[in-house]
Amino acid sequence: MRLTSVSLRLTLIVAAVVVPSIAAAQKQVIVPPGMQASATLSPGTRAGDIVYTSGQLGVSRDTADNTIQAQTKRSLESVQKVVEAAGSSMANVLKCTVFLTDVKDFQGMNSAYTQFFPKEPPARSTVVVAALVSAAAKVEIECIAAAK
Repeated sequence: MRLTSVSLRLTLIVAAVVVPSIAAAQKQVIVPPGMQASATLSPGTRAGDIVYTSGQLGVSRDTADNTIQAQTKRSLESVQKVVEAAGSSMANVLKCTVFLTDVKDFQGMNSAYTQFFPKEPPARSTVVVAALVSAAAKVEIECIAAAK
């Protein structure tokens, strides 16, 4: 009988600590105006005070400018929309991963990238890949941001 009382108290203590943590970290799907979620991904998610963006491509059917600079700009503009829809800003981006299809585009990507992070840039990894999901895409960027 005493063991049951101790177990019950321990369970209540654990629940009092764990349940608020889980509630604070509930996943919220972020879909900015002009973007859509699909059956396989969302433009972004927020869990607690962290925002995760899906990889954003820089290709566009609306413009003929497909330089690496233009694609990087469009990609980061999409990241920015997701981050802002989650209640944050580009100043709160903590980490980005950049996927390039050609290492020769690294400097061009950097020139556009620095426009979004002029000071105190986030941590970043840049990876050269064989291809992206769209044949015309030269860059894809995903980021993680603090929501506050």
